[in-house]
Amino acid sequence: MATAPVRRRALPRLALEDVPSWTIVRTVVGLGALVVLSAYLRTRAFNAAFWIDEGLSYGISSHHFFDIPGVLKQDGSPPLYYMTLHVWMGLFGTSEATTHTLSLIFALLTIPVGYWAGRSLFGERAGWFTAILFALNSYLTTYAQETRMYSMLALFTLVAAAAFLQAFVFRRRRYLPVLSVAMALMLYTHNWAAFFIAGSLTALVYLVAASSERRPIVRDAALAYGGTLVLFAAWIPTLLFQVKHTGAPWSTAPTFGLLTKAPSMVLDGDRISYLLLLGGGTGLVAAIERRRGPVRTVVIAGLILFLGTLIWAWIGSQLSPAWAYRYFAVFVAPLLLIAGAGLAFARRIGVVALVIVTGFWLGFNAIEHKSIDRHVIRVASPSLKTGDVVLVTHPEQVPVVDYYMRPGMRFATEFGLVKDPGVADWIDALDRLKAATPSRNLTPVLATVPVGGHVLLMRPVVGGQAGWRAPWTKEVRVKSAQWTSAMHHNKAFKLTARWPRLRTGYAPRGLRALLYTRVQPG
Repeated sequence: MATAPVRRRALPRLALEDVPSWTIVRTVVGLGALVVLSAYLRTRAFNAAFWIDEGLSYGISSHHFFDIPGVLKQDGSPPLYYMTLHVWMGLFGTSEATTHTLSLIFALLTIPVGYWAGRSLFGERAGWFTAILFALNSYLTTYAQETRMYSMLALFTLVAAAAFLQAFVFRRRRYLPVLSVAMALMLYTHNWAAFFIAGSLTALVYLVAASSERRPIVRDAALAYGGTLVLFAAWIPTLLFQVKHTGAPWSTAPTFGLLTKAPSMVLDGDRISYLLLLGGGTGLVAAIERRRGPVRTVVIAGLILFLGTLIWAWIGSQLSPAWAYRYFAVFVAPLLLIAGAGLAFARRIGVVALVIVTGFWLGFNAIEHKSIDRHVIRVASPSLKTGDVVLVTHPEQVPVVDYYMRPGMRFATEFGLVKDPGVADWIDALDRLKAATPSRNLTPVLATVPVGGHVLLMRPVVGGQAGWRAPWTKEVRVKSAQWTSAMHHNKAFKLTARWPRLRTGYAPRGLRALLYTRVQPG
């Protein structure tokens, strides 16, 4: 069914001069209270130790500002977050809490932006419901306390989702440049932004088919997406190099079951998913069945935007496996935005569902012990001296080990001595790892250790093989065992200590350390 063009006078006016001053005060106070509550919930694990990826964030961002894009040729990521973190660390420091604060700020900004998006698209009630969802969502609570780019990506995705619906449903053309810039910022933040763009184009197909203004919509789409392409063009050569050389297969292709579970994962479980499906779904179905005009269209387009992003991400991960919970930031914003609208349209049912969901999220505890690396390194460091070798058999762990390790250490992996411990070199990494052998790669490293010197072998804790079946992780597991065996059977070295002392059945995330002392010349 074709939809009539949306008339400007039918749209809600949001100019401040049309809003009573008491309403502005109430809104500011309400949003401020949500921000304060959210900040409290999202700082309870603020001093948690870095894990692998956070170490990479610190290491890459520690390079010179203008060197970061070149360094990322080895990593496979876009540069925006790392360059932002570089400036942030230069101003405020490099502690865990300081770097987590940057992520917290992006997460907190989703609250007022979520209110604006929900209100301008679906009405006042939807604005508040959406703000509450963004303030308390467990996924954002987790990544507000990690030195990674996911809360930044969620914020840009929220802006892009709202701008897309404003521009192509309500035909507010002033949002076209906002959409272009937001999508470009997403692409400069994380490669999964491409799946959001694919999802938005899927929604655009529906809007073109359902509208009597097909040519103007297609023209505006060309302007918006063309603008994004122009803004992102400078990074495309590096991206093509990364695609060719840095695609480390650390993940396996997701099953259909993982696709269906993804929304539950970002909502902290099935119980919350069912509540939102019952409450929000009731409202969305009612809006689609009973309403006409732009409200019905924006609901359908919003659903397609969310589901399209999710499905394209799943399809893309079939072709190049990279399915990871942390990447789901790219569809969290469309999900919460459409959920806020659905709860608002559901009236009493929506209020009840929101209250129950809020109760669950208020009790959510972020993971405080993401890794044992900090503890192990702090215990082992006093036994080392300047010039000793720290041999890390999980290569991408080197930056986080470097962050916590005392200065003056030399680092090595299965590839040999590491020139730059601040970045993991993923260029053709799997092929190089398969070709590495103890005699070829380990022996030259050991030859540099004098009698009385030490090698601190840090190998990953493998509590089970379920998470170590992908091509990269499987090879890391095998090589770690080989390198450990080589050290154990090398008569020039003696095992003198190990940390931590693991209990039976206890398998924390991170590394365990074995200290070898050179007792005789090689």
